[in-house]
Amino acid sequence: MKQFLITAAGVFAGLVIFLIGVPVLLIGMAVSATAPAPVPAKTVLELDLRGPLSDQAPQNALWGLARNSTSVMAIIETLHRAEDDNRIKGLLIRLPEGGVEPGMADEIRQALARFRAAGKPVYAHSQGVYPAGFVTTTYMLGASADQFWMQPGASLQVTGVATEDLFFKRFFDKYGVVPQYEQRREYKNAVNSFLFSDYTPAHREATLSWMGSVYQSNLAAAATLRKTDAAVLRETLEAGPYAAEDAVRLKLVDRLGQVREAEQALLDKAGDGAKTVDFDDYVDPRRDQPRTGPTIALIEAEGPIMTGEDHGSNPFTGGSTIYSDDLAKAILRAAKADSVKAIVLRVNSPGGSDTASEQILDAVRFAKSKGKPVVVSMSTYAASGGYWIASEASAIVAQPTTLTGSIGVFGGKFAVGPALGKFGVDVRGAGVGGDYAGAFGLGQPFTPAQREAFAGWMDRIYANFLTRVATGRKLAPAQVAEIAKGRVWTGAQAKGLGLVDEVGGFYQAVDKAKQLAKLEGDVPLRRMTPSAGALETLQKALGVQANSARSLAAAAWIFGDPRAQQLLDQVAEARMRSEGKATVLAPMPIR
Repeated sequence: MKQFLITAAGVFAGLVIFLIGVPVLLIGMAVSATAPAPVPAKTVLELDLRGPLSDQAPQNALWGLARNSTSVMAIIETLHRAEDDNRIKGLLIRLPEGGVEPGMADEIRQALARFRAAGKPVYAHSQGVYPAGFVTTTYMLGASADQFWMQPGASLQVTGVATEDLFFKRFFDKYGVVPQYEQRREYKNAVNSFLFSDYTPAHREATLSWMGSVYQSNLAAAATLRKTDAAVLRETLEAGPYAAEDAVRLKLVDRLGQVREAEQALLDKAGDGAKTVDFDDYVDPRRDQPRTGPTIALIEAEGPIMTGEDHGSNPFTGGSTIYSDDLAKAILRAAKADSVKAIVLRVNSPGGSDTASEQILDAVRFAKSKGKPVVVSMSTYAASGGYWIASEASAIVAQPTTLTGSIGVFGGKFAVGPALGKFGVDVRGAGVGGDYAGAFGLGQPFTPAQREAFAGWMDRIYANFLTRVATGRKLAPAQVAEIAKGRVWTGAQAKGLGLVDEVGGFYQAVDKAKQLAKLEGDVPLRRMTPSAGALETLQKALGVQANSARSLAAAAWIFGDPRAQQLLDQVAEARMRSEGKATVLAPMPIR
């Protein structure tokens, strides 16, 4: 009877998914596939930065069904296309109340500069800037506009940047938890909160160093944009906070007004009959024009680095992870493609597995061995494992505020047996083989022999990391050892240390790739980021076989919905892309 009830419950759940979940899913996918409304002849784009912001769009086909976030890459590519679209007359930005990740903010700032250089005005509107995150980045973005508006009664609180860390040592000591970690070296402070009750000198030094570098970079950029002296701007901001009215008086912002007033002012500037269009709804028809000839591959990588491949465990979420099998295959595929003459690898990662990072780096080496330059474009993070995969690239381009380096390693465990013993819980182990087999049991701390063996493992990983950097960056091993030690550097600092080649954004990295590949003129950018098509994602999401997924998708066509047919066409196109059979698919044009 028990097994019968379990089986019945499973059948019922399957029917619910099929009868309710699948139709909703297919209808949502079909609706999202419909053609967007035409863009008016005089259009003002509206970009809202108040929601979640990632560097890259999550690489699954179902995420877009209920997305509530945008990506920096989508923003800068859209603005790039809009620069010479005569229908686009301006841009209105809704600024967030807190900070934007520094590297992302720099990328958007550079895109706004190019948009304005094309003769198109940018207005920014703020409902207040408050101390949450790097608020100087939000102020910098406001300063990037032709007019910086602020809502009456709002507050400008850009007086500096502060951070806090929780330290658990005394808590662990009280309850008998024993954290055991090896760090290489003193600046590798990711686990310091477990080992100490305050910042170590090295931890505080590194933190204040990169924070100060980002802070100064933001204020210098804002001062240039506001046409004022950086020291004067810093002094004025740090004397705040200010009401919006005082911010206007002090020339920290330009105008007071509600967002509707800023919008109307920009529409008036755009001309009679101008309309606003949401940023996500803007489509440039030139994007779909076929291109032939040499291309530059764009491969994106965001999130922690792990071994293996994406099995679609969270197909409806926007989370990102770099799987080494997927990313390495994408790089190898680009390296073997005859039309691809160079690769731009966009990285936004704080690091992860050393073996996964090495697998990706090996693919980078392979691409270079085929005569194809690999240029890394760094976003907010390209640190630790994120730097490992970039270390032997043909060139590295980082934002001045990118957090990179962190050339080091850590590892260890918590021994919780003594803590549990205080509550009457005993941890006992059993095993066969060598003593190291039980080294990572949670019951007891390492034995001296286990700790020695583990430390040796950490030493080997660290030595391998140093070798990769010395080889790739053509630096003396002693020099690498001095600037490594697990220390985080900003892009501006890393440039002076020889860890990056240029300070700039994504399109500067593309230009570098064109230069190294000896390409001239208008070269298409071919996105080859690893991603699952709609069919594969649907299959993973529902846990069905490929044939079943095809049947479910085809059911919508039977209902006679032309939008569903468009969905099936997209599925077929995705399959052709993945199988290498598509010969008329359009790459993305760039300049």
